[in-house]
Amino acid sequence: MSFTRKTSLVAGALYLLTFVSIPTLALYNSVLKDPGFILSSTSNTGALVGALLEVIVAFAGIGTAVVLYPVVKRQNQAFALGFVTTRLFEAAMIAIGVISVLSIVTLHQDLGAAAGPNAGALGIAGQSFVSIYNGTFLLGQTLMPGMNAVLLGYLMYRSGLVPRIIPMLGLIGGPLMISSVVGQILGINEPISLWSGIALVPIFLWELSLGLWLVFKGFKSSPLLAAASREPRIAPEYATA
Repeated sequence: MSFTRKTSLVAGALYLLTFVSIPTLALYNSVLKDPGFILSSTSNTGALVGALLEVIVAFAGIGTAVVLYPVVKRQNQAFALGFVTTRLFEAAMIAIGVISVLSIVTLHQDLGAAAGPNAGALGIAGQSFVSIYNGTFLLGQTLMPGMNAVLLGYLMYRSGLVPRIIPMLGLIGGPLMISSVVGQILGINEPISLWSGIALVPIFLWELSLGLWLVFKGFKSSPLLAAASREPRIAPEYATA
C-alpha cells in the first residue's frame, strides 16, 4: 500500500471515527437538562460514556489534521497550518467541556446525597458547569467545524484530491455554520433553529462523504501526491546514520 493510500485510509477512518460523538447529547441529557441532577439518584453511566466518546472525538479530530498535513500543505501551507490549529482548538474546547461534565458527575457522586443545607449551592455550581459546557460546545463543536470546512474544503477543492462536489459541501456549509454561531453569540439565533439546522446539514454531509471517499476510494491523481510521496519521513541526521 502506497504512502498516499495509507494517508487517505487513516485520515478517512479518523473522520468517520469523529461520528461516535453523535449519541453524546442524548447520553448527557440528564446532566445538562435536569437542574436537580446533582441531588438525584440518576445513574452517571450515560455521562461517563459520553465523556469517553468526546475524548475519542478530540483525538480523532487532531489526527485528521496531522495525517493530512503532509499532503495538503503542498497546496497551501498557511491553510494547512490553519486546519491543524483549528483542530487543536476544537480538541481543547472539547476537553474543557468534558472536564465540566466530569465535575458535575463528581458533585453528584460525592456530595449530592449528603447536600443538606448546601443543596442550593450545589445546584448553582452544577448549572455553572453546564453553562461552561454549553459555551465550549458552541465554540468547539459548532464554530470550529465551520472553520475546518472552509480551510480543508478550500485545500481539497483546489487540489482536486477528491471529487469537487465533496469540498463544495464544506465550502457552502462552513460559512453558514459560522454565521449561525455568530447569530447565537449575538442573541439573534437559537441553538436549535431553522438557521442552525440548515447550516448543519452540509457540514454533516461534507465530513461523512469525505471520510467515506478517503476510506474506500483514496485520493484522486494529483501532482501533490507525487510531491508528498517523495518527501522524506525520516529526519536527515538519522537517515544518513
